[in-house]
Amino acid sequence: MAFLRTPDYPANLLSKVVLLHHSLFLLFNHQFTTTQEADALQSLGVERIVNLPQGLQDLWSSVPPDRAEIVPYLEPIKNWLESETNPGDYVLIQGDFGATYLMVSFAFDRGLIPIYSTSLREAAEEHKPDGSVLLTHHFHHRMFRRYGR
Repeated sequence: MAFLRTPDYPANLLSKVVLLHHSLFLLFNHQFTTTQEADALQSLGVERIVNLPQGLQDLWSSVPPDRAEIVPYLEPIKNWLESETNPGDYVLIQGDFGATYLMVSFAFDRGLIPIYSTSLREAAEEHKPDGSVLLTHHFHHRMFRRYGR
């Protein structure tokens, strides 16, 4: 792992070491594809990709729709990110809209880089004899985009 040492840091930061290689942490409801993995390694320059532990993944994937306040619900995920991340790490954040908003704000406050995956969506409709319509969606990853402030 490469380290950056520079004499122009303020005295109180001289004991700290800044990592040049960063990680990508996934707060994501879907399976990360091999295309997304390859893009993350190449375009973001991350050294590793880190999934949520299973218990936290279960929390993230099932934010209760009938709960008025979800800040306390997200605390275990925030605590895990605080213990595992370093400033400059990327966090892919996609899921429940409210949870996503709160975690993007948290990421900015922590010095992390929140991103999301963009995709090309293709839809096909099949009209069934019983009058129903079968709608099939295909998603093709295009790029990672940073959230704006």
